[in-house]
Amino acid sequence: MSTRTSLTFSLAAALMSLSASSLATQDHLSPRQGDDLSGLHAFDLRAGCWTIHNHVLKERLTDSHDWFDYDGSQRLWITMGGYGNVDDTELRKPEGTYYGVTVRTYDPKTGTWSIWWYDGRDPANVDPPVKGRFKDGVGTFYSDDTLRGKPIKVRFTWSHITATAAHWEQAFSGDGGRTWETNWTAEFSKTECTAG
Repeated sequence: MSTRTSLTFSLAAALMSLSASSLATQDHLSPRQGDDLSGLHAFDLRAGCWTIHNHVLKERLTDSHDWFDYDGSQRLWITMGGYGNVDDTELRKPEGTYYGVTVRTYDPKTGTWSIWWYDGRDPANVDPPVKGRFKDGVGTFYSDDTLRGKPIKVRFTWSHITATAAHWEQAFSGDGGRTWETNWTAEFSKTECTAG
C-alpha cells in the first residue's frame, strides 16, 4: 500500500473513530452562525497546483544556524462552500519523500481559521491545530505543542498570497512566546495541474 493511500485510509479512520458523544450534536445542528467574513476568502487564490521550495533549520530550538533546502509540490481545493480548504502535499526531503494533508476551516463567529496538519510519516496522529486570522494580508496562527517533552508555542505565518505565489513560515517559541525562532520557510509558485 502506498504512503498516500495509507494516509488517506488513516485520515478516514480517524474521522470515523470520533466518540459517540462528539457526534451527538449532529442531531441538533443549527444553521451557520456569525457574520465575520473578513478572512473568509484569504486562501482562495491558493486553489490549484503549486511547486514549493523549502528552507528548513536542521535542529529546532538548539541555537542551530545550519539550514537545508528541498522542493515539493502541492494541490489545494476549496471545500465546504468556501468555508474550508484541503491540500495534498509532497515533500521531497534529501532522505526521502513524504506526504501530508492540511485541513483548514473558517469560523464566521470569530473570523478565525483553524489549520490541522496530517503528517504521512505518522498519519494516525494529528498536530494540534494552529488558529488565527488575517490582518492586512498577513495570516498569523498559533498553537501549543511539545518538543522533546517540553511545552512550546507554534506560529504559522502566511503572507504575499497572490494568484501566482505565496510565502509561509513556521516558528517555535520555548519561552512562552517572548522570543521566536523561525525554523521553516516555504516559497510557493503556481504551476499547471496535471492529471493524477
